[in-house]
Amino acid sequence: MKPFVVIMGVSGCGKTTVASLLADRIPNATFLEGDSFHPPANKEKMGAGIPLTDEDRWPWYEVLNAAAHEAIASGSTPVLACSTLKESYRKVLSRGFDAFRLVFLEGSFDLIKARMDERDHEYMTSTLLESQFETLEEPEAGETVLTVSIGKSPEEIVEAVLSWLEETT
Repeated sequence: MKPFVVIMGVSGCGKTTVASLLADRIPNATFLEGDSFHPPANKEKMGAGIPLTDEDRWPWYEVLNAAAHEAIASGSTPVLACSTLKESYRKVLSRGFDAFRLVFLEGSFDLIKARMDERDHEYMTSTLLESQFETLEEPEAGETVLTVSIGKSPEEIVEAVLSWLEETT
């Protein structure tokens, strides 16, 4: 049984880096960058500094769920980088998967803001970070959820995730 692995957290926490490195280490994995699935209207809204509403997000989460199911159907292990800040979002993402695994990249507002201020992103700026922290519903660690500090290097995080996946899938 192939897991569906989601690397989650607020913008700027390193989701894309970690998910990409992880997908490179899992045989026959497919890296899915959640941001690339946003419709243009969502990107324009965020680019204007306007936080997305749940109504903006629901169709996007449905598309992400479908993309992960397509990866599984093709024999691949989907590894998704996606903020998925609320439990209700995670329920949509996990629908229909027997081996859903969630990795929460945890870090402080100050650390993440400093990282975001140093990067250039298509639409997500540090001005939206406060709303992300306000929206965040931290998942509880358990058999299907791993919380990892972003104080570790991306390589250390990937090693921790690989060990955890080996134990839980």
